[in-house]
Amino acid sequence: MSDGTHGLETKFMALAEGVTVTDGTNIAGYASVFGARDQGGDVVAPGAYRASLARLREQGRRVKMLWQHDPAQPIGIWDELHEDGRGLFVKGRLLTEVARGREAAALIGAGAIDGLSIGYRTVKATKDGEGRRLLSELELWEVSLVTFPMLPEARIGAKGDDPEDTALRDLAAALDGARRMLAGN
Repeated sequence: MSDGTHGLETKFMALAEGVTVTDGTNIAGYASVFGARDQGGDVVAPGAYRASLARLREQGRRVKMLWQHDPAQPIGIWDELHEDGRGLFVKGRLLTEVARGREAAALIGAGAIDGLSIGYRTVKATKDGEGRRLLSELELWEVSLVTFPMLPEARIGAKGDDPEDTALRDLAAALDGARRMLAGN
């Protein structure tokens, strides 16, 4: 999907199996899965991010972590991005010093947010006979936390009494209590 600005496209992916969320601020998972057809019919090919990630490293720049693709709302830092056999793996930290970062941590902890989405510019793509695109080179701009991922069936599963989930619930409760206290409720 294009947002109409400078050729930026976005793709919504759910946080994939194997995603981890620890201490309410550290998140890791796959922002893109190779070979998976999204609801728009696009498929990302292995190696599609390689050149973009190399350029970013050479230039000392980072892929941005945004809230719902809003460039005015950075909410954290991606510390690690790399391609592996499965897709584009991301690992980063929500910044709780930023109001939206605190909100994101609470929403993730409560299970209200579980999606990742990439913002990119298509550099190279081919179309099959049915008009679907195979994306072979992408310029990655950002990875956002989102409400509605493009692959709705791929979600974080409930983890029950996992200590990581308990920590997230505790953080969400503490943030909610602090918000109420500041609001005078």
